[in-house]
Amino acid sequence: MESAKRHLAVAVAILCSDTKQKKKKKRVWMRTWLGRRGQLGLSVLQRELELEDRSGFKELLRKTSDEFDILLERVEPLITRQNTKMRRAITAKESLSLTLRFLATGETYKSLSFQFRIGATTLSEIVNRTCAALHQVLKDDFLKTPTKEEEWRAISNNFMEKWQFPHCLDALDGKHIYIQPPAHSGSIWHNYKSRFSVLMMAVVDANYKFLYISVGTQGRVSDAGLFAHSDLKKALDQGLLNVPPPERLISSDVVLPYLFVGDEAYPLRTDLMKPYPFRQLDHSQRIFNYRLSRARRVVENAFGILANRFRVFRSTILLHPDSVTKITLASACLHNFLCECRSEAYIPSALADCEDADHRIHEGAWRRDGVWAMQCMQAGRARNPTLTAKQQRDLLRDYFVSPAGQVPWQDNHV
Repeated sequence: MESAKRHLAVAVAILCSDTKQKKKKKRVWMRTWLGRRGQLGLSVLQRELELEDRSGFKELLRKTSDEFDILLERVEPLITRQNTKMRRAITAKESLSLTLRFLATGETYKSLSFQFRIGATTLSEIVNRTCAALHQVLKDDFLKTPTKEEEWRAISNNFMEKWQFPHCLDALDGKHIYIQPPAHSGSIWHNYKSRFSVLMMAVVDANYKFLYISVGTQGRVSDAGLFAHSDLKKALDQGLLNVPPPERLISSDVVLPYLFVGDEAYPLRTDLMKPYPFRQLDHSQRIFNYRLSRARRVVENAFGILANRFRVFRSTILLHPDSVTKITLASACLHNFLCECRSEAYIPSALADCEDADHRIHEGAWRRDGVWAMQCMQAGRARNPTLTAKQQRDLLRDYFVSPAGQVPWQDNHV
């Protein structure tokens, strides 16, 4: 009996010992080096640059300290978090700073985690929340599609003044944004370049500002396919944009509608002009293509400036497509905000394409600065255009070679 009791006691002791060994180690609430964020984090460097080196501050966040303060004032109510008894909350200023730094550099969350002394998971949540907040507070003022005739006419007059293209409402184009595909997503994000991407289609005015953006469609879709299923096309077809009615061209009896311009990937419509196919062109057709190309360069430059200043777009974004959509919308709003501010920190001289006195194009620095990551979209199989759309393009072609519509230098560039 006593022997059985001793065996039972030994068994219980062994069982208790094994149970203690299997207990998980106590998790650390916060790593020690993260707790020194207020003394040694990148936010300390930001304060030093703000006080001592304004040009360095511009390079850090792609904007001046005054522009940063304006953004902070707008977004602070949406991203402020309360302190708790356990820890001090990350401030709205820190949240905005790290989000802008992520957009400006495209560094991984792990890399930024060491710079800001904030955990990578927490940093990911902050970037998503701050990008959504930036889009929410800026979209009504800085990413708004015109809905009144006088607004469209002002844009058209600006295109005529700067690029000598009449009745032009905006330039249209699309790009691929490379992503890491979601798990078990198959080939739906796979594009014609054998990469995974989401699509971004945008409409841009004469001053490189985005007036409409569609982002998030799977990369396998073509330019024409994306446009065909966009709410922009639906709005045009249903007359919801209040575009001005057809009017006479300057110094001419030719009446033409107001229209958008795009490249050869888009369908030819009465409200969307594209170049003549590059096969056996006569002189007047080459003139038309040259004039349309000058107007359409604004959308190329807008994408180029965006990717040059927000370098998150210059490499594969290792995030879910939903997060990429938030990042893209926030970046477009910031782009327009900084264009509106005429920010030299964001658009320094010679960054965009320019023309000399003889109207020769000098490529902007964004075209020469490294590899261009946002690829052009695939040309789809466009349906046959209507006879009216073809006739309108021919009328515009004839106008460009007539005394009323020609510009003195055009023959030197075809």
